Order: sequence, then C-alpha cells, then structure tokens
Amino acid sequence: MSAERKYFGTDGIRGVAGASPLDPETLVRLGKAVAQVFMKGEKKRRILIGKDTRLSGYMIESSLAAGITAMGADLMLSGPIPTPGVAYLAKSMRADAGIVISASHNPFEDNGIKIFGSDGFKLPDELENEIERLLEPGVLDGKASDAGHIGKAARINDAVGRYTVYLKESFPRELSLEGIKVGLDCANGAAYVVGPQTLTELGAEVVSRGVSPSGRNINAGFGSLFPEVVGKLVVEQNLNVGISLDGDADRCILVDEKGRVLDGDVVLAICALDLKERGLLRSNSVVATVMSNLGLEKLLGANGISVVRTGVGDRAVLEEMIRQGCQLGGEQSGHTIFSDFSTTGDGMLTALMVLAVMCRKQRPLSELAAPFITFPQKLINIKVNSKPPIESIEPLTAAIALKEKELGASGRILVRYSGTENKVRVMVECEDEEACKRHATDLAGILEKEIGAV
Repeated sequence: MSAERKYFGTDGIRGVAGASPLDPETLVRLGKAVAQVFMKGEKKRRILIGKDTRLSGYMIESSLAAGITAMGADLMLSGPIPTPGVAYLAKSMRADAGIVISASHNPFEDNGIKIFGSDGFKLPDELENEIERLLEPGVLDGKASDAGHIGKAARINDAVGRYTVYLKESFPRELSLEGIKVGLDCANGAAYVVGPQTLTELGAEVVSRGVSPSGRNINAGFGSLFPEVVGKLVVEQNLNVGISLDGDADRCILVDEKGRVLDGDVVLAICALDLKERGLLRSNSVVATVMSNLGLEKLLGANGISVVRTGVGDRAVLEEMIRQGCQLGGEQSGHTIFSDFSTTGDGMLTALMVLAVMCRKQRPLSELAAPFITFPQKLINIKVNSKPPIESIEPLTAAIALKEKELGASGRILVRYSGTENKVRVMVECEDEEACKRHATDLAGILEKEIGAV
C-alpha cells in the first residue's frame, strides 16, 4: 500500500464524523468517485450501502447517496447490518460494490467507510488509489448524469433476514444448539438484531446484552473491548459460553463457562486442531498476524500445523491465506476468517464455528482451550504527533537490537504504527512476565522522548 495516500488507511477511511474526510462535502465526492470507478460501460450499476448504529450513519449514508445517484448509479440500502453482512449481500445480490459505514470498535463520535467489490472482497490497492485520485477537490466537479439518468435508491427490507439465513446455513445441519445457554454482547452495534435472532433460531437459549442502540452508545462499556461484561453474565447465570462482538460485528471474543476470556489466537487454535483432526485443514497451515502469541505457534507446531505470519488487518490475512492455499486465518483481536464461508472477518460466523466444535466433541469450551498456553505479552499504545519511519529512530532501533539479543528465540519485539489512529504500538512477548513489562516500558519511554508523544 502506498504511504502517500491521503484518505485510505489499513482498513478503509476513518475519522471523526462531520470533520474531514467524513464531512458532507468530501462524502459526496467519495460517492461520486466510487460510482465513477464502477461505472464501466453502459450498464446501470448498483451499489449496496450498510451501516452500524452510529448517529452519524444517517448523515454519511445520505451524503454518499447524493454522490452515487448523481453519477447515475442505483443504491440498495440495508440499514444496520454487520460488515460481513454487506460483503455477503454485495456478492449474493450481484451488486457492483458494497459500502460499509462503520468505525468498528471506536466510540460513536468516530465513523468510517469500507468498500467491498462485487465478489465480496475488500478492494485492492489499485482501486482504492483510483478512488483517492478521484476524491481530490475539482477532479469530478461538474461531472454528473443528466436528469433522465440520475440513479435511484431503495431499501432492502429483508437484508437482516438474508444474512441470518446465510449464518444458519454455515452451521452444520447435523448439529443443534438446543440445550446450549449463550451470553451474547452485541456492543449496541450492528448485530443487535441478527445476533440473538441467529442463535435463537438454531436452538440456543440466549441472554443478550448491548442490544439497545441509541446512536450514541455503540461500544460504550459493551462489546469486544469489554469482554468482562459477558464474562460476568456467564458466571452469574451459569451459561455455557459468552460471545462478545464489536460495533460492526466483524470480530468476536469468546468467554468460556468459567468466565475466562479467550482471544482470537485461542479461537484459531481450537478451529485449526478440529479441522486437522477431521482431515480438512488444507496446507496444514493457518495464517496469523505479527501480533499473535507465540503460544499459538507452539501448540499448533506440536500438532504438525504451521503458522504463517502476516501484517495486521484482516485484508492482509486473507491475501496470505489465498497465497498459502489455506482456509483459516485471523488476528488476536478477534477477526477470524473462514474462507470456505466468508471473504472477511465475521464475528457471528466465528462464534458458530466454535459452537460447532463444542457440539461435535461434546466438550465445554474451557477443555477445548486448555492446551493453549499463552506466553506473557505486554502491549503499550502511545499517542503520537507524527509517524516517522520506525527504522529512522536510531535510539529505538539500537535498544530493540540489544533486547532481541537478550530474548533470543524465547521472545520477540514488535513496534508498529496503528493504521487507523495516531498511535504507536509496542509489543513485547517472552516467557517471563516481568521482563515483558520492563522491555516494553523501556521502549515506550524512548518513543515518548523521540517523537513527542501527546
């Protein structure tokens, strides 16, 4: 991806709603740019828009709609639906593109734009770069369809129902969730209807939290950033499993029946071992990111499964999965991709895949997770004013070299910038928890001094 890009980060466009680039003027230009990119030939184009439950979703949807229809493309509006739901519907309804309005796990003041192609995959860099070019003020000024060719917009009244059917069909028909008691936290976000509905229709007894969106309470004390909410619910009500989704429901954090939080690495391990046991794990490998715990490599390696690491972001994970020819990959943060079913991370699909393993093996989640031994890991996020290349910060690179020599093969260090926020992330992982903290704190101190932390 080009470092020169002005609008697109590692996962679409993101910012504070109402401020550039999420101000109405820029959004109208974005709508025109997206329509222009997909308006090839004389055929009438159709673009799908879905969103989460943020208050600003209305403004952003309307602004994009103005630009898209002005260029002569038609719109299909799904209303609140998870990000993977848009990816699925764009493909199944043969739209030319799908747009998601969401800032994932961020607070309600933020929002963002993600774009999928007609195949349900996130756009390649080349198309995002073309949209970037067209987005610049003046490029599309004065360009629009005549009155007889302006596009129209229509609501898809059964969007949630279509996506619910897709999720249910991904769950093995020979299995049932009857007798399973599930705690579900939807973060007052996009899955507040489809989450409880899907699990209930598959037979589970569902106790829900975070299903009363106000437009302002998305991710506010609920969801995947606060798994203790569903953890407490599981313990207090003696449930079998807890599921915690983020605002756009493309990630899932699980809680076992004892209230223990299980991140995306544990989910990868459980599902990889199950596929391997059934002879279904293609390439005998899974894809994880540089953030995944060394415990994942240790456990899967002992079972003849290799872990291929890639950069952060579910698009990077999926691209590597395609290169490696494997069907399972994900992030520690809870994005898990099952490419036999989906083209992107899907929180509800992930939960269903793990529930299927529990039902198939007739074992509680705590037992399935027990073989995973987590290496101590310390992560420090530092707000910064600027993002100079990490390798250009000499005091930092020198300190990293010394510490990596000290850790040897029993640990690792990762320092990287966030692709969506003005933050630098310092991660240290090794067998000794105190050493993790010491090394991470040392490096964070250097960064604060060298690049003027906020």
